[in-house]
Amino acid sequence: MLDRDGYRPNVGIVIANPHNEVFWGKRIREHSWQFPQGGIKQGESPEQAMHRELYEEVGLRPKHVHVLARTRDWLRYDVPKNWIKREWRSTYRGQKQIWFLLRLVGRDSDISLRASGHPEFDAWRWTDFWVPLDSVIEFKRGVYKAALNELSGSLFEGAGDRRPPAYRGEVVR
Repeated sequence: MLDRDGYRPNVGIVIANPHNEVFWGKRIREHSWQFPQGGIKQGESPEQAMHRELYEEVGLRPKHVHVLARTRDWLRYDVPKNWIKREWRSTYRGQKQIWFLLRLVGRDSDISLRASGHPEFDAWRWTDFWVPLDSVIEFKRGVYKAALNELSGSLFEGAGDRRPPAYRGEVVR
C-alpha cells in the first residue's frame, strides 16, 4: 500500500528501559542494527500496527509496555534507487513513518526475537538513547534524528539539552 507520493506507511518503535536505554536490534544475518519497524496494513491504525510489529519483531505484548509518546506527523525517507526492485522503481520512493516511544514495564526476559515465524533480528542489546547516527544506515539517519529529537522530551524533561552535537545539528569532526 503506497500513498499517492510513493511512500509506504510504516511505524518505528523506540523501546526504553527504566534506565532510559533503548532496544537496539541486529538485523538477522546482517551487521546492521536498528529499531523495530514495520508496515501498516490496509485498515490498520498506526497504533494497531505498532502493537502487531512489536509482538512480531520482539515478542512484547501491550501488557509489557506503556506508550509514552508518538511523533506528531509522518517522517519520510527515500530509499536509494539501487535498493528498489526494478518493477517498483516508477512508483515506490520510500517510507513514511509514525514513531512511538514505549517504556518497557515488563522484564528483559519478556523479549523474544522468535515470537513470529519470520524473525527480523538475531541479537539485541540496550544502548544509549542517543544512538550514534553513523551506526544508522545513511538514508535513514535524518528520520532517526528527527524521531529521537521529538520523542526525547518524554524521557528527559527538565534535564537540559542532553543531545549530542550530531542531534543538535552541529558539525562533528
